[in-house]
Amino acid sequence: MGSLVVIKQGRFRLNRTANNGRPLGPTSDENQEAHDLANDDSALGTSQFPEGGYEAWFVVIGSFCALFMVFGMSSSTAVFQDYFSSHQLREYSAAQIAWIFSLNLFLVFFGGIFSGRVFDAYGPRLLVTLGTLALVLSMMLLEFCTKYWHFMLIYAVLGGSGGALLMTPAFASIGHFFQRRHGLAAGIANTSGAIGGIIIPLLMRSLLPKIGFAWSSRVLGFLFLGLAIPANIFIKKRLPPLKPTTSVIPDMTALKEINFALCCAGMFFMEWGFFVPLSYISSYATSHGQGASFGYTIVALMNAGSFFGRWIPGILADRLGRFNIIILTISLCVITTLTLWLPAGNSKALLVVFAIAFGFSSGSNLGLIPACLSQLCRVEDYGRFFSTSYCLTSFATLTSLPIGGQLLTAAGGAYWGLIVFTGMSYIVALIFYTASRVTTVGWKPKTFF
Repeated sequence: MGSLVVIKQGRFRLNRTANNGRPLGPTSDENQEAHDLANDDSALGTSQFPEGGYEAWFVVIGSFCALFMVFGMSSSTAVFQDYFSSHQLREYSAAQIAWIFSLNLFLVFFGGIFSGRVFDAYGPRLLVTLGTLALVLSMMLLEFCTKYWHFMLIYAVLGGSGGALLMTPAFASIGHFFQRRHGLAAGIANTSGAIGGIIIPLLMRSLLPKIGFAWSSRVLGFLFLGLAIPANIFIKKRLPPLKPTTSVIPDMTALKEINFALCCAGMFFMEWGFFVPLSYISSYATSHGQGASFGYTIVALMNAGSFFGRWIPGILADRLGRFNIIILTISLCVITTLTLWLPAGNSKALLVVFAIAFGFSSGSNLGLIPACLSQLCRVEDYGRFFSTSYCLTSFATLTSLPIGGQLLTAAGGAYWGLIVFTGMSYIVALIFYTASRVTTVGWKPKTFF
């Protein structure tokens, strides 16, 4: 792209720290090699991938259905947290209730690391069957939950474990059918989380006053059962069982690479901030006199913004650089949080603008992480870099919501501390991502990275 310096993953010697004496960034010859390889389908082996056709696109449909179940629920956390805190768990503090949802998210991300080995060795069938079964059961059994430990067992442990089993094959199976068009195919599947985050809150808003919580949770269970059928039928692997050259078990020695360590720190603080608005925006609206119905609507609006934020930044990242775009979107998260949410108060209009703007800005937070990681390591090292980073990041999802709840309690129900925590988390994430980029390719803003 004009004067942009092109840097492609896994095709040349990437930066390592001064500890191993390798040079910072690629040479001019390596830039030319990366450019040539990026435009040479035969060099990349893309001719061996279908890149389309009925079977390939049916895999995308199956993955879409699976990820709807996993991330549609996590995108609707605010609805359930608000409802539980005012009904079954009203005697518990916001921080205590938050542990239910944070444990669910932790298990999804941490457990997903290890299910990749099962997928490589045995394929997706067992994982998808057990994962969909666990998620359907978690919804069907939710109506019987009346005590704190019931929700911890059914929603957090059963639902989180189901999500961990299902997430990896849903993403990995797409890579068996797409290489050159992988970003497009994965982007389509990944929008399911935002669509689920629109449908589920609006469905609950409509059903709860009419049929109550028990039947509403059953309806979600039947919805998940319907989604489980295409997920089990269509998700498959095309390539033979793999024998990875490196283990996907987290390897903390990878943190000796300073640019990777800085990126992991950026991921941690970004996830610290990311799930707080998703989880507390509904209760924020109701506590400021907007009503329960609007509380559900605002979650749907945030996910509507996220729908566009999940694929538009991805397209720009392929053109302008993955780190460049994630740094830009994190900056927008800081701006929207501190200039729109913090002063929103009782203003419904300002809250709507924040929800849509933050949804769009944060939509790429999860989707661009794998692409950014691929910029920092060789192809054969990607498995251990990916598992190490998500092992660390999963602890951010475990702690962010309880911290937000504790700040809410400490402020006597005022949300300013929780909002500042979100904004500061994104500011720290911005610093670390920028530092990771600078240590790899330097300060030049036109460098494609």
